[in-house]
Amino acid sequence: MATKPVIAAGLDAGSARTRAVVLALEDGHLRFLGSGEVDSIGWNRGRIADPQALSACIQAAVRQAEQAAGQPVDSVTTGIGASIQGFDNRGTYEFARPHQINAGDLSYAVEKATDVHLETDRCLLQVFPQDFTLDGRAFHRNPRGATCNRLDANVHVLTASRQEHDTLINAVQQAHFSVEETVFEGIAAAYASILPEDRLRGVALLDIGRDSSGLAVYEGDALLLAKSIAVSSDHMTRDAAWGLKISWQDAEKLKIEYGSAIVGLTADNSLIELPAAEGRPSRETARRNLNDILEARAEQLFLFARKELEAIGKEQSLLEGIVLTGGGATLNGMCDLAERVLNVPARNGLPVGVEDWPEELMDPAWTTCAGLAMYSARLKLKGEWKRKAPGLIGLVLR
Repeated sequence: MATKPVIAAGLDAGSARTRAVVLALEDGHLRFLGSGEVDSIGWNRGRIADPQALSACIQAAVRQAEQAAGQPVDSVTTGIGASIQGFDNRGTYEFARPHQINAGDLSYAVEKATDVHLETDRCLLQVFPQDFTLDGRAFHRNPRGATCNRLDANVHVLTASRQEHDTLINAVQQAHFSVEETVFEGIAAAYASILPEDRLRGVALLDIGRDSSGLAVYEGDALLLAKSIAVSSDHMTRDAAWGLKISWQDAEKLKIEYGSAIVGLTADNSLIELPAAEGRPSRETARRNLNDILEARAEQLFLFARKELEAIGKEQSLLEGIVLTGGGATLNGMCDLAERVLNVPARNGLPVGVEDWPEELMDPAWTTCAGLAMYSARLKLKGEWKRKAPGLIGLVLR
């Protein structure tokens, strides 16, 4: 007899678009059921300015997904992208005599590593075990059954702005949905688009949203780095608006229609018409002028990423390169520029591992939402979604 499917939902409440995805977990397989998408309101430069407006967007997007799926949704896993900071930490578990390690010992050592003092405006978001050290012998991935006197857990700890996190949670709850877990959007996008065998060889993911970008770096099962980056897609649009003396809305349209992150991908003599205010004559400019602006800002984004890779010594060892997700990844030439600046292979990250995923949603802008729904399914499969402790998802989902 077939088991009843488990319904899982992911919510990506971005500053540009609010997206929801509903999946069914059936006999170990994930199947797409429905999605919803609405324009976001209630944001101001990447911060939640009107929680009630955001709550209305969340409710509309999830209700769309419910209707398409034909299944009710009462809880979601949601993403957070801005103000994320990460750092490595170690937790020590000393035994009175030689002790054979079990799963409980590993969990306790990880708990010790999460016992950190945070600033008052920061909250613990997720904790990702990297490896374990036994009596000074490092780099044990899963030392269950081994014997030692001292067990050290090495973890990567993610923190978020407490105010932003709590405001987001309250907005979801005001929309009458429970929050299973909040997940860094870069981690969710990686969960949806990077296979475990790719992580083994070293890979980075850059999730480029309107008002925030997130970087995550993996080597094997270990998350080496996760953090927000100051440059986002909106910076490119604002630069174009300022440089071409047009409105933000017009700059966004020109970026989508004519923009490129590399000047050389378009003809030097190509002209584009600039929108003009009512009563004023239209103007023309070389398409190259627009792309000069976009290339400069996109290059800055990848230079920030390169600096972070250099800080952890991984600028020359990412054999699987970098994966680009988010709406900003769709700009023409982004993968080419990433390869030029970072000197690694680059590709767009698309959702994998979900049956019946629609072709029209095979887009980097939907990857984070897909990953959030996949997290939701895995949490429910493991029976951990009630959040026994902050960041437990990092121990469950590696």
